[in-house]
Amino acid sequence: MREENLTRLFRIDCGDIYLQEFTIQDAESIYKISNQPEIEKFLPDWKSTKEQRVHWIINDEIPANKAFLDAVKTTSNIEVHSLQLGIFIKDTNEFIGWCCTGIKEELPSPNREIMYAISSEYQNNGYATKATKGLIDYLFKNTNVDVLNAVALINNVPSNKVIEKCGFTYLSQQTIENQLYNHYLLSKSEWIKNIAL
Repeated sequence: MREENLTRLFRIDCGDIYLQEFTIQDAESIYKISNQPEIEKFLPDWKSTKEQRVHWIINDEIPANKAFLDAVKTTSNIEVHSLQLGIFIKDTNEFIGWCCTGIKEELPSPNREIMYAISSEYQNNGYATKATKGLIDYLFKNTNVDVLNAVALINNVPSNKVIEKCGFTYLSQQTIENQLYNHYLLSKSEWIKNIAL
């Protein structure tokens, strides 16, 4: 029996996929996906060795997820907490990417960001859009978040399209670590209008 079956893991249902908090069993998949050239090109900070990834999951990501989820349960005020969720195919339970939220220091306040990545073999199936919408819905329904940010390198056309499909509005171009990004915002009030349509 896998360890995660002993404890109920946080999960968001998104139709044919689901989001679930990272576990140590996800380390190998995260390592493989983050080292794919298509992912590394746009998310170089996620590249790691297997050992680094295991260390980060055990010492950083799992404790951070616990702090985030505890804050939601007790106050709905998630402050500077972050949440890292794996994206899984529901029928096979295969890990195909991640969708996360945290504070993006390089952006002006309020600077809570949503970000995502999908394994190259699962791209162009709408999974990034479904995952992002699932996390947006969760954040606006269950936390004190009023504004979400998303950034994508200006030459990352697919990622920019995902952000736009999720209802974000283009704000400006932003230089982060000497690279030019498109910066988008989504307010809770705009999200409420979009779901009413």
